[in-house]
Amino acid sequence: MAEPALLVELRNVTFSYGERVILRDVSLQVPRGKVTALMGASGGGKTTVLRLIGGQQRAQQGQVLFDGQDVGAMAREQLFAVRRRMGMLFQFGALFTDMSVFENVAFPLREHTDLPDELVRDIVLMKLHAVGLRGARDLMPSQISGGMARRVALARAIVLDPELVMYDEPFAGLDPISLGTAAQLIRRLNDAMGLTTILVSHDLAETFRVADHVIILGPGCVAAQGTPEEVRASQDPLVHQFVNALPTGPVPFHYPGPDVAQDFGPAGTSYGGGGR
Repeated sequence: MAEPALLVELRNVTFSYGERVILRDVSLQVPRGKVTALMGASGGGKTTVLRLIGGQQRAQQGQVLFDGQDVGAMAREQLFAVRRRMGMLFQFGALFTDMSVFENVAFPLREHTDLPDELVRDIVLMKLHAVGLRGARDLMPSQISGGMARRVALARAIVLDPELVMYDEPFAGLDPISLGTAAQLIRRLNDAMGLTTILVSHDLAETFRVADHVIILGPGCVAAQGTPEEVRASQDPLVHQFVNALPTGPVPFHYPGPDVAQDFGPAGTSYGGGGR
């Protein structure tokens, strides 16, 4: 029986934090074996989508499917089993500061398996070698650079050989060399290990270079999804504003609030431009 072409799918998902709607009837697809970039303006729900896929949050409406199974309907034991098929790289790495590089990468193996120490050692060194840091095994997080810390976190994310790896802003704060290295590493590991990758990023140039599939989230909706070329060519005003880094467009500068005149009186419009 052939594997489904999609590893992750959101079907008509609605999610809110209190009265604030983040996703409204959103449907999107993550192709198996590809690098999918999840992009959009800040606050548009990108990290929320990752949390829904991982089961940290549950949708109020709709389905979040992983390999055809509804994550939101899973009992605790089933959810934990599915999470072992996922790897997550958090923004800035989120390494344990009191553990060495080696022990950071070994942590998921010690938590989720009963492998002997000799095999744990071999697996950890192989994963560190894959990210170019086998020689840094005995260093502490405080002794390595931000770019190296991100690569250690990547080794930890893939140490259980997951099917899906999710990256939340892996390029944030990196210098151009480290950023390029991280991007190519994500691409290479995806292809070499047969992974499916979801990459949340605001770095347009590097992300479009490594992605097979791009999803642009708008306010509570999917504004566009397709190949990088198809998304660049989109005539949607929000997508056009985003991919061209334009300061004006559907995404406003001002957060919605009372009229300027209401807060400051008629004279206040000279300060704020008279908008909301």
